[in-house]
Amino acid sequence: MSYAESLLARDEQILYRARQHWLAPVSDSLKPIVLVLVGLLLLFVELHFGWTGALLAVPAVVLLVGVIWIVIVVLSWRAEEYVITTRRVLKVEGLLDKKSGDSSLDKINDAVLKQGLLARMLRYGDLEVLTANEDAIDRYEMLAHVVDFKKAMLNAKNQLEDGYRGPGAPAPAPVAAAARASISDDVPATLAKLADLRDKGAITPAEYEQKKAELLGRI
Repeated sequence: MSYAESLLARDEQILYRARQHWLAPVSDSLKPIVLVLVGLLLLFVELHFGWTGALLAVPAVVLLVGVIWIVIVVLSWRAEEYVITTRRVLKVEGLLDKKSGDSSLDKINDAVLKQGLLARMLRYGDLEVLTANEDAIDRYEMLAHVVDFKKAMLNAKNQLEDGYRGPGAPAPAPVAAAARASISDDVPATLAKLADLRDKGAITPAEYEQKKAELLGRI
């Protein structure tokens, strides 16, 4: 079970998983890559000039530091989790020391997507999620398949809002509700007119009862 799964509440389910694009760890590994290249260059120079002894330890240390740094960056990238659940958007970061943050779906007001030309070609981008508090912005940088992530988030938000009516239940029709309210308001006045006609002999008691039943059946 992943760390994000351990944070789920009762009856909360994961709808979509994502992580940063593979370019993210490459970008974060530029410095250690330079270290590795410097170490290889030093090693080449030492072997070319025939240097031995303690001098060989210098490129070895530089190489080792660079490789370990790259491994940590890659493992940290793989440990990150970006999850959309039935209730929230959850972000988990950190290799050993975990850091998590989430935004409730019902509090999300908008999501701003930013993609350059290269990002559109490689299907990644930055996403800013704006919550009910306008100052609260959750940023997801270099997110892979960011368009799909945004769609999944908005779909989950809509499902949550519609879920209170039950799956597949249609929203109440405002026009029909208004019509029923109007009919309910007119029934007493119509019944009073029918009763007056009955008392005057314009209609029979049986006709009055029939019309009364029809009116009450419309409510």
